[in-house]
Amino acid sequence: MMNYNWLTVNATRVVMGAAVLLLLQGCGFLKSKFGGQSGKGGDVGVTNGEITATGRKGWKQPTPFGMVLVPSGSFIMGQADEDVAATQINMNRQVTISSFYMDDAEISNHEYRQYVNALLADSVSTLGEEEIMSKYYPDTTVWKNDFTYHNGDPMLEHYYGHPAFDTYPVVGVSWIAAKHFCKWRTNTLDDFRTKDGGYKSFGFRLPSEAEWEWAARGGKSGAKYPWGNPYVANGKGCYLANFKPQRGNFDADGYPYTAPATAYNPNDYGLYNMAGNVAEWCRDAYADNTNAIVWDMNPDNQNADEPRKVVRGGSWKDIAYYLETGTRTYEYEDQKRSYIGFRCVMDNLEGRTASGRVGGSKSKSPKKASSKKA
Repeated sequence: MMNYNWLTVNATRVVMGAAVLLLLQGCGFLKSKFGGQSGKGGDVGVTNGEITATGRKGWKQPTPFGMVLVPSGSFIMGQADEDVAATQINMNRQVTISSFYMDDAEISNHEYRQYVNALLADSVSTLGEEEIMSKYYPDTTVWKNDFTYHNGDPMLEHYYGHPAFDTYPVVGVSWIAAKHFCKWRTNTLDDFRTKDGGYKSFGFRLPSEAEWEWAARGGKSGAKYPWGNPYVANGKGCYLANFKPQRGNFDADGYPYTAPATAYNPNDYGLYNMAGNVAEWCRDAYADNTNAIVWDMNPDNQNADEPRKVVRGGSWKDIAYYLETGTRTYEYEDQKRSYIGFRCVMDNLEGRTASGRVGGSKSKSPKKASSKKA
């Protein structure tokens, strides 16, 4: 009986010891305590009892398709010329902006169509076709509704749907829809990356007002327009953007309505139509006293309770004042207009360190073929 009990106790001890060893091994302790892996790092980042974790392999931030890199920097944000309207809503101040990627051109009809088609194919059961068509589908009636006694029928019928306008900027899209497009674009990219074994992106979004103005200036300090100062035409008399020249000669710049997203010359960052063509939604809520309420490092006024959202850049139907890099205006987040579009940005986290800075980027994206006007 004595020998039987002794064997039982020892067998129990062996089993318990083995369980402890398995537990330690599962927690990763055995590799470090008893030799385990050698060299730099391991699966758990601990080798021979010391923390040896270094940067994880396989991560890099490529330039997203259709985007250009906007460097970090500091500039005087605000009115670059006389405040003609005497609004007093964009007083000058110095701000600093971290590096980011930005679409080289406004989102086009055909690009936006991919998003709408995806919603109709995949999201009808969750969003409902009525919500998709009323909330996210471009409102083509804006070509009639925005202007009194205006024959907008040809634009209403053809602008969004006809191949002739595929590379023209999408309009009739609300701030809410533009944000949702960014979310869909992010999910589309991340789904591919995770299936391919990669890391998720930092996500697409609308630019902040400060980011937009920094990008529009193209590295030109105090620039009145994205191309510099002080005129809207070059030495040959050719207009440099699509807007309302003179007293209403809409055709003088080459296009009576919108122009292709890559018409005219880009600024020094490689960005097309940062002035004119279509005005662009920014992420910020609008406030007359923005300077007093936002910080001077990456200012960004995200206020969900304020339905007015910042619009920048001026459009095909605006006078030159609204093309200036420092001119601010707004529209309500649920409104759709024939003269407001958008473009996306993505944070460049490598550019938030000194080693990741660049002096400027003039690289052109392969996204769109240029159809420049002089």
